[in-house]
Amino acid sequence: MEIKGSAMAGTLESSDASIVVAPNADKGIVIDLISSVEKQFGEDIRRTVKQVLKELDVEDAIVKIQDRGALDCVIRARLQTAVLRAANGKSFDWEGQRHV
Repeated sequence: MEIKGSAMAGTLESSDASIVVAPNADKGIVIDLISSVEKQFGEDIRRTVKQVLKELDVEDAIVKIQDRGALDCVIRARLQTAVLRAANGKSFDWEGQRHV
């Protein structure tokens, strides 16, 4: 899936995450993480981000995350939403887990 613009999902409330996805002209994935639990869970958050981007076939993106202790499922949902918004209307088959 190609990231065509910038998009955001989430909030800065406790137990949530604000995620912004933007195109990366330099190619590849760049993850900028600011988290209140980065020392304990930073690598897990990065691993989740990479896995979700792989599932959505995103190869080039800048992902900025401001995490306030969000669970893995929240990070996944926020990132999926931001990616689909940034792809300018691409749809996703949630049951089959593939973009259409």
